[in-house]
Amino acid sequence: MANNLYTKSNYPLIIYDINKSSLEKFTSLHSATISKKPIYYGISPADVAKRASVVITMLPSSPHVKDVYLGKDGLIEGLDEQNFFIDSSTIDQSVSKNVALQIINKGARQVDAPVSGGVVGAEAATLTFMVGASTEADFLRSKPYLEFMGKNIVRCGDLGTGQIAKICNNMLLAISMIGVSEAMNLGIKLGIDPQLLANILNTSSGRCWSSDTYNPCPGIMPNVPSSNDYEGGFGNTLIAKDMRLAVNAANEIQATIILGAVAQQIYNSLSKTPGYEKKDFSSIYKWLNERSGNKEN
Repeated sequence: MANNLYTKSNYPLIIYDINKSSLEKFTSLHSATISKKPIYYGISPADVAKRASVVITMLPSSPHVKDVYLGKDGLIEGLDEQNFFIDSSTIDQSVSKNVALQIINKGARQVDAPVSGGVVGAEAATLTFMVGASTEADFLRSKPYLEFMGKNIVRCGDLGTGQIAKICNNMLLAISMIGVSEAMNLGIKLGIDPQLLANILNTSSGRCWSSDTYNPCPGIMPNVPSSNDYEGGFGNTLIAKDMRLAVNAANEIQATIILGAVAQQIYNSLSKTPGYEKKDFSSIYKWLNERSGNKEN
């Protein structure tokens, strides 16, 4: 996402992350062009807010968002009425809305804009952004920046509604990934060629994103985590977190989510299995395979 912001926009970039290796990796990718369009390092979230008019955040969970926005040296300490904040984290809707309102009460503006599309979509700038904005003007202000990184920019409603759309999407994603993994495992164990089975699924009624864009079976598709020992991508701890958000939200309003609740239990277990914590969520295929007593596929 940051790469597309840098290469497609006409703006200099100020970057900040507690993971210094990520910053070094990013600047090394652009070492040949930095002299033409500078990349600056922020020393804290507050420093970034003081130096950048538009700030985009992408953080793992609700506590991280609260700390970066409202904590010591947080964004709220460096803002003024010129600041515009776009939070692309996937977090609890109530936290997202509360943080945004505190920022707005300080005179700045903020929208929630979680994303869908995975690593492939992030690299290709084809992400879908689900935007919650208190005004149409805020949505329109966010759109040009989001279009540097995504293809589909949709206003879902007021603050927090982007988070609603995201947890619903990710609940379906988790369910479908488990379903595709079970189907591929079953077919392969029954004796069908994996590539042939994938091709049939992708031209039949079982087709979905987990089968035709992000297939979990190794060797079916290049440039996806399943063909790289499930490295990179969307980690199991993150999908487990998103599923907990969905289940908690469902419990609060007494909505029935049978498959969602089962998927939450499965990914919660997977995220705590040694060796799987940081693997991509498509590694559910490997996990199911191993539970069947076969470690070859």
